[in-house]
Amino acid sequence: MFSAIVSLALAASALANVYITSPVASTTFTAGQQATVSWQDNGQSPSLVQFGNATFAIYVGNAIQQTPLQNIATVNVSTTSSIVFTPDGTIGPDSDEYFIRITSLTLMDPTQPQYPAEAFSAKFTLTGMTGSFNASIQAQIDGQSTAPIGPTSSVPSASPSMTAVKTSTVPATTSKATTSTSPSPSSNAAVKPVVTGFVGFVAALIGASFL
Repeated sequence: MFSAIVSLALAASALANVYITSPVASTTFTAGQQATVSWQDNGQSPSLVQFGNATFAIYVGNAIQQTPLQNIATVNVSTTSSIVFTPDGTIGPDSDEYFIRITSLTLMDPTQPQYPAEAFSAKFTLTGMTGSFNASIQAQIDGQSTAPIGPTSSVPSASPSMTAVKTSTVPATTSKATTSTSPSPSSNAAVKPVVTGFVGFVAALIGASFL
């Protein structure tokens, strides 16, 4: 369990993709130190009210297979614009292969309605790490055809309205709406291949080249 500070404000989506402004491709987070995930409204449909409650987690992998390594929080992205959390140093080694995946608990992917809508950050770097990737996870990373991943559209200025609230704990497991099984933060066991959000993930791959 880790504590998280959640900033309340209006956020947004882009074709079922939250526009993530942190982390970006140049971001480096350090294990054991506070890090921020943030997103903004780009005015496109569907709205973040539709995206609604969503789980945030650190992942590695490729457009077809992704493995969750650390659950961050579950928040309503229409009333929240940032999350402060502490990266767990045991989830892997120092690497620039990490990314944030956001999975909606209320909105389905319009192109694959059997799966929840998802959004992806650019790949970012974690340092001060003490873990390692097992063979299955490394194979997923090696299977990437394009890198890095990231958001796909421009972002207007953020909403000027913002307050903050602290959450006492962060859920230890991802929601049932997520189709992969999340390991504990200290485990790198391989999980069932994930095929959700393929279109959004590939779009993110292309968009990050402009960061």
